[in-house]
Amino acid sequence: MIFDIGHLILLAALVLAAFGILGGYFGGQRRNTRLIQSSFNAVYAVAALVLAATAILWYGLLSDAFQLSYVWNHSERALPNFYKFSALWGGQAGSLLFWCLLLSGYSAIVAFANRHRHQVIMPYVNSVLLATSLFFLTLLVFAADPFKRVGFVPPDGQGLNPLLQNYWMIIHPVMLYLGYVGMVVPFAFAVGALMSKRLDNEWVHTVRRWTLIPWMFLSAGIIMGSQWAYMELGWGGYWAWDPVENASLLPWLTGTAFLHSIIIQEQRGILKVWNVVLIWLTYFLVILGTFTTRSGVLESVHSFARSDVGPYFLGFLVIILFGFLWLLFDRLPLLRGEHTIDSYSSREAAFLANNWLFAGIAFATLWGTFFPMFSEILTGERISVAAPFFNKVNGPLFLLLLLLMGVAPLLGWRHTSLAAFRKQFTFPTLAALGVGVFVFVVARSLYPMIGLAICAFVIATIIQEYVRGVQARRSTTGENALVAVGNLWRRNGRRYGGYIVHIGIVLIGVAVIGNEFYQQSLSVTLATGESATVGRYQIVYNGMQTDRQANLMEFGAQLEAFNLDSGQRVATVVPKRNIYDKTPDMPTSEVGLHMSPIEDVYVVLNGWDSGGASATFTIYINPLTMWMWVGGIVLVIGTLIAAWPNPVRRRNESVRGLAYATGDD
Repeated sequence: MIFDIGHLILLAALVLAAFGILGGYFGGQRRNTRLIQSSFNAVYAVAALVLAATAILWYGLLSDAFQLSYVWNHSERALPNFYKFSALWGGQAGSLLFWCLLLSGYSAIVAFANRHRHQVIMPYVNSVLLATSLFFLTLLVFAADPFKRVGFVPPDGQGLNPLLQNYWMIIHPVMLYLGYVGMVVPFAFAVGALMSKRLDNEWVHTVRRWTLIPWMFLSAGIIMGSQWAYMELGWGGYWAWDPVENASLLPWLTGTAFLHSIIIQEQRGILKVWNVVLIWLTYFLVILGTFTTRSGVLESVHSFARSDVGPYFLGFLVIILFGFLWLLFDRLPLLRGEHTIDSYSSREAAFLANNWLFAGIAFATLWGTFFPMFSEILTGERISVAAPFFNKVNGPLFLLLLLLMGVAPLLGWRHTSLAAFRKQFTFPTLAALGVGVFVFVVARSLYPMIGLAICAFVIATIIQEYVRGVQARRSTTGENALVAVGNLWRRNGRRYGGYIVHIGIVLIGVAVIGNEFYQQSLSVTLATGESATVGRYQIVYNGMQTDRQANLMEFGAQLEAFNLDSGQRVATVVPKRNIYDKTPDMPTSEVGLHMSPIEDVYVVLNGWDSGGASATFTIYINPLTMWMWVGGIVLVIGTLIAAWPNPVRRRNESVRGLAYATGDD
């Protein structure tokens, strides 16, 4: 009975979403306060109803209600409760409901936070948010019903996909979804600004933080997904240019370009068309990526099974494409820039080059991802595009982006004089040359030398900017250095938090360079007591152990790693293979890992004979990989600093909001 109510709740939410769309649109057109208020009420009501439906499905998962097809297919009695809870996003229908839950939550927060602000734009913002909710509710009601019955009550479920029974899969999808779904908000504000013809910088001021937060979640989700691939898939790496990995990277690229581009609009009143197009493209790529993972058009270890939702997504993508283009061309005269780029040696020019590079990487990634589908349509043969293509095309572009991260802050607005060039670039250039020479002498490798020299250039730029900011505060206020840094973050967090984000990106770049150019590997079969040498380590196999868990059997190999130079034991590593009761033909790997700032000892158990008397391993030495995860943490911290409200700017925004509401702007 309760599950029938769940379906009816989703149907009621669908009807209310449709009503709220009409209320917001016509209320905005006619400036009818009652209709506008009805759109706000619809946002709140849809959020409450979707939350209730989600709670009912969670109840079904936790109570082993196997009469529900979704619970039967994605859970079992022996499954630990935290995996039963996370099974909500482990399958098609449940993950669509989770998408809708987060979307309605974002919508309710946006509506409540702006209930007294942006009175002209908000009705349209509500309509766009509810239109997206309407689409996902349509899927849930007609194509992927999470409350569908199986017709009988099975004694047990079929179990959760073994690849999802990992602690990273509890939090990693949540971060990705918070990033994906949150990108709907800046798109809604952009459409609201276009529809209301309020295309000054007001919507840009508001939307920056609403973009930063989902961008942070998306960044964290990508890093966590890399960690999951590194730990769970057991192939020695963290990124394979898989279609679903690319689907998360694409909106990150365009969203990052947008965050840089709106700075130029705020400062100089230019790139207005760029900004509107970039945020639309980000939203479009979010929906396209969701379509990619759910339609079966591309093969991936991460994707869902083939289903009936593909045509719905295609229709929605067509509406987004042509609806936005019509609106953009209709409002194009209102998007003229107030100024032009005065010089190639200006910060504006560097940011524009930055945007072109992001767009180039996004295009190359999109083309490579969908090329197998196009080749099959045109030739009947599915031609795969693998990592070498992406590395060869995108690698140099990412290096240029990294270089621009260091160059742009050193340039002035409008023009940079020759004297300013010398003053700004001397220290970072010397740092880059020093690191480059050191790497070349030690490693005799050209490409790592270039990459690490660029990383050093960016870090030196950031250090120089912080030193100058601290010195300026100390000379005017007498603060000590730590207090000065704190005040730089508090009063200009957008700039100095952005530098912290850049440090995180540089650390990730260092990890990529180390892993790409200096990784060592060895595949070997060892009997108990035998050893193998990889790099500067001797790896000794000491036998196999087994451990029974609730729904699986763990087989772990005991290995010890010794430093060949000192003879000292470095670590004990235990690579494992997990055999699940429900899916014995789908074993998973748990790598044995010793992590250090210099390099990781990474061991995969491939198989064993005679109860573990001998076993086969693949052993990797992955230099500098730890800095990828450190870089991810630094990136999140920097984003929080950049998003933290500036006390002066917050007061100014309140004044602008009051003026906006009273029509005095």
